[in-house]
Amino acid sequence: MMKMWIALVLVAFAATRSAQSCSCESMKWATCDGTPCACTLMVADSTKQIIDCTKMIPKCFLMKAEMYRSSKNLSTRLIGGKPVESAFVDNDGIYDPECENSGIFKAKQCNNTEECWCVNSAGVRRTDKGDKTLKCEKLVETNWVRLQLTHKPVATPLNKDNLKTAIADAIHKRYDNFNKAMVEEVEYDADSRMIVVDVKKPKGDRKNDLTNMAYYMEKDVKVLPLFKNQDKFAAIMGGQQVEMENILVYYVDEEPPTFTMKHLSGGIIAVIVVVVLAVVAGLLVLFFARKRQNQRYNKAQVR
Repeated sequence: MMKMWIALVLVAFAATRSAQSCSCESMKWATCDGTPCACTLMVADSTKQIIDCTKMIPKCFLMKAEMYRSSKNLSTRLIGGKPVESAFVDNDGIYDPECENSGIFKAKQCNNTEECWCVNSAGVRRTDKGDKTLKCEKLVETNWVRLQLTHKPVATPLNKDNLKTAIADAIHKRYDNFNKAMVEEVEYDADSRMIVVDVKKPKGDRKNDLTNMAYYMEKDVKVLPLFKNQDKFAAIMGGQQVEMENILVYYVDEEPPTFTMKHLSGGIIAVIVVVVLAVVAGLLVLFFARKRQNQRYNKAQVR
């Protein structure tokens, strides 16, 4: 009888340990159960997306989950300068994306409307918007992200010499053992408390994903960690923990975006029109001035 009780206790203990270990560290909204442990993420009514919790979840699945939770009034909140002229930021915010089975974005997105646009591998719009006939030939890869961070006030001034190592180590530790070698350059302005981090990969590299890391960091800095562990992104510098309070992400793709005049605001277009008219008016004044001068010259020759 004693052996039976011991066996029951051991079984109960094992079941408890199994339940505790069956969780998703990289996605706090995931539901996990079974042996072996399997995790899913609700992305639509009656639609559970199977996810791999051993790494960061693809951004496309994350955005679908956020849109679903927002529609159900569940807990969620939406949310330097350009490194090169072709860099751009996400001005459209979150939408309900179409994802491939692997979790990458489909090149064409419509947000369940009649209006469509083309996106890069980060899911950020890189063309003007059009109708359903819009053609997006391929998904253009983002190979460079600039993370423009502002850190919270610190007791001891930061050492610029150790900044790159500290930031790279923090990214590596927090974001799925992210390759530190891709943290190419880190700049710092003490007066504005701004840290600018350039993360790059070679063109053609499809093994490393910069955009998942950038999206997880955005949520971390904006006090909405997607990890089950709700610790915020922070770097250890000079023996002190340095937390971030703001972030702006710039995207640079392997091919430049194709925004046109339709993408510009009315105010900017008005300024351009005024400048063009001023130039045309100036050319006309110069033309007529020279014409009058030539006429006077011809008259003088006749006399």
